[in-house]
Amino acid sequence: MFKRLYNRVLSWAIHPKANKYLLALSFAESSFFPIPPDVMLAPMCLARPTKSFYFAMLTTVGSVVGGVFGYLIGMFSFELIEPIVEMLNYTEKLDHVKAWFAEWGFWAILIAGFSPIPYKLFTIAAGLLSMMFVPFVLASIIGRGARFFLVAFLVSLGGDRLRHKLNDYIETIGWSISFIIVVGLIFYKFY
Repeated sequence: MFKRLYNRVLSWAIHPKANKYLLALSFAESSFFPIPPDVMLAPMCLARPTKSFYFAMLTTVGSVVGGVFGYLIGMFSFELIEPIVEMLNYTEKLDHVKAWFAEWGFWAILIAGFSPIPYKLFTIAAGLLSMMFVPFVLASIIGRGARFFLVAFLVSLGGDRLRHKLNDYIETIGWSISFIIVVGLIFYKFY
């Protein structure tokens, strides 16, 4: 089951329009979409390791432009998306992000590139709190760029060897991760 999915993802990663999809996903994730671009970046780097840094650059550009869009949403339209933030249970996380901004400003955006808190909350909060635009963009470029270039670098290090190893062990990895998720959900539900 997982091997078939793994091979399908790799085939999507070399699709002629994969670059455009990566750019669009990166843009959307930084402003409104919940799935991070790493899920597309990593397979693309795995399928074509020599283009890894190009893919990281595309992801960074899409993410920063999407971040600017998120900033504008926060600045001019937050009341329109506030129900969505509440529906996704991001209200508490958004309050946490606001506190980070009050204390850290530029550094909060820089660190947001690696934070488990969705980046879109940082971009929207930056606009909502009227963070200075140029430092926002610079911190986004540095933080998001560092993250995506790190992912590209680590995946490209493995190259073909990693791709073949993953192909050999993908069933074990897939079932192990599924088991961990189920146990985690059960633990969360009852404790």
